[in-house]
Amino acid sequence: MSLLRDKMNRLRGNIREEENQPGAVVPATEEKVAQLPEDDEEWLSPVWETFDVKLVTNEIGSFLLRKIIYPSDFRHGHHALVELHEAAPALSAFHPDSLTSAEQIMFLDLETTGLGVGAGNVPFMVGIGYLSKDQFVIEQALIRHPAEERAMLHYLMGKLNDYTFLSTYNGKTFDWPLVQNRFIMNGLGQKMWEPQHLDFLHPARSIWRNTLVSCKLSHVEEERLGIHREDDVPGSLAPQLYFQFLANGDPAPLEGVFRHNEIDMLSLACLAIRFGHLLNGTIKLYIPLPDEPEEMVRTGLWLERMGKMELPDHLFDLAMKEENSKPSTLVMLAARDKKAGNWDRAVLLWQKAIIHSSNHFGSAAHEASIELAMYYEHKIKDFESALGYANAAFEHALNHSQLIRHDAKKRAELDALRNRIARLRRKSTKHVH
Repeated sequence: MSLLRDKMNRLRGNIREEENQPGAVVPATEEKVAQLPEDDEEWLSPVWETFDVKLVTNEIGSFLLRKIIYPSDFRHGHHALVELHEAAPALSAFHPDSLTSAEQIMFLDLETTGLGVGAGNVPFMVGIGYLSKDQFVIEQALIRHPAEERAMLHYLMGKLNDYTFLSTYNGKTFDWPLVQNRFIMNGLGQKMWEPQHLDFLHPARSIWRNTLVSCKLSHVEEERLGIHREDDVPGSLAPQLYFQFLANGDPAPLEGVFRHNEIDMLSLACLAIRFGHLLNGTIKLYIPLPDEPEEMVRTGLWLERMGKMELPDHLFDLAMKEENSKPSTLVMLAARDKKAGNWDRAVLLWQKAIIHSSNHFGSAAHEASIELAMYYEHKIKDFESALGYANAAFEHALNHSQLIRHDAKKRAELDALRNRIARLRRKSTKHVH
């Protein structure tokens, strides 16, 4: 907090120095900052009212608050907010001992002065969202200087106990630990609320890590949720705009930060809907199933890890039938089938991966060849076939010997292949005799 206060004081000092220069033109907003005593918490620039920001005072002090109410039938991209009621119960898969309802979820997104959860990083805006009857409510609290932080956090603390689940995007690692640290630093206690986390960054990465360019929320929104922002202020610019406000007192640029945070909150709700529908197995009632084989497989694998079995089987069958599946996708599904004991499909997938790699025998085909060598040696006792696949894998490894020289794991794998080939030759000879 002291770092932020020091920066604010330096900025104010710069403004006053400029005002004392001969011929300096002081914008109206700077004039207001110069004329406004720092302890006058009741004064509020009329500019705030243009984007519905009000002054809120509680027993601790003052801060600013913007409240937006959306009807439940509001559609944000592919989903309507009312779908939360149907999707939320399935989110219990994140916490099998808890029963989830839409009204028990608080959505949280912060705008901060920096990165990390250390003492120098201050959340200057706290956005929360929640369902209330037939409405989705977004509240955005903002501090005009460090002295208002405690009042803002006190307001947030009064909301928490009404909810069981905290929905965020990387909030388990960033947003919530930062809020906890600010509670402690402001003397508001350490363990006033222990939420059940619904951090949607992790399933997003599980499903889309290789399908999308990035798993940043803005990319997921546009590519998978049908949300297209217009004239959006990037989150990375929010601290700069906030410090600009501290410097000149003009709230106008912060309207874009409020709007950015607002869309983040709506998108969090839509992610809850998307993952809830997937876990329910009802996604086809709202949007088409994935049409990219890797996304099919990764979605199925994530659902299985979450304890859901029906939809994954359908997704795996679709991926198996796709002609344009990448060898790496086929090998990934084969690994799942091997673990489940579904050897017939695993073998077909490994063979298909090699066929799809006919023009470029890459790492996926290499892995498939080793798996088939093991399968034919140990399961089928077909040593000739096993030897053929082992030789193919060994040849690929030799072609990449420059890489192997610097990789102990690869060297060990090459030695294991040599031993396997020698053993298979002995077995094959005995089998013939």
